[in-house]
Amino acid sequence: MNWIYPVTIVLYSFSVLGYFIDFLQHNRKVNRLAFWLLSIVWVLQTSFFIIRALELNRVPLLTPFEGLFFYAWLVVTLSLVINWFFRVDFLVFFANVIGFSMMAFSLFTPDGDIPQSMKVLLASELLVIHISIILLSYAAFTLSFACQIMYVLQHQMLKRKAWGQRLFRFGGLTTLDTLSYRAIIIGWPLLFIGLILGFVWASTQQTYVPLLDSKVISSVLVLGIYGVYLYLRVVKFMRGYNMALLGVAGFLVLLINYFLSGQYSNFHLWY
Repeated sequence: MNWIYPVTIVLYSFSVLGYFIDFLQHNRKVNRLAFWLLSIVWVLQTSFFIIRALELNRVPLLTPFEGLFFYAWLVVTLSLVINWFFRVDFLVFFANVIGFSMMAFSLFTPDGDIPQSMKVLLASELLVIHISIILLSYAAFTLSFACQIMYVLQHQMLKRKAWGQRLFRFGGLTTLDTLSYRAIIIGWPLLFIGLILGFVWASTQQTYVPLLDSKVISSVLVLGIYGVYLYLRVVKFMRGYNMALLGVAGFLVLLINYFLSGQYSNFHLWY
């Protein structure tokens, strides 16, 4: 199994590089090659996930390494699905810049099993479901972020009247806005449910709910920002550039929540 992970990262890097070359030069052959490399990456990621599950005799989601890996796997999976149903050329590229970054970060996290002292505490199906749903919401927000970045870039290109083939390959502003909105519609309730399950697990395993924990506070903040987005979109019928910027801000707070708040958490000590 040791060879699967580095090979996966190398192929993933070549895939992202291929999409970047296509972004710059509009090279369809490179685009197809990048897509097939990404498909191979998905197969290798899935194989790694299954092998690790069999070796550890548990669902591999409980360590920082496993969380980053699963996050990247979800991004690749959703990218392939989106690429099949929607012809938005650059969406796969922008989404997988994030996915590849997650796998790259995982190289700097310990890839061992959970600490022996915590095995009993963390051996909970409810905890696995909590983490899975949270990461699913993050993957949905990642796709939304990719659409919003593309919306902002295309909006700026239109303002500068930078006409060209690349502009039309972004997809229409309406399409990007709709895909972003649909991703948030999926991600927001998943994050809400994931937080509730986390509170339930904490109350049963720790006898208290860590409401003042830094990761909990930042997660609620992410939920609030995307909640404001949905309110403005559904109730106030707001669209356009400013809404895309709000979505980008929400995702940046999500990244802070994922990478930084855990450093100051007194509750999420293992994650």
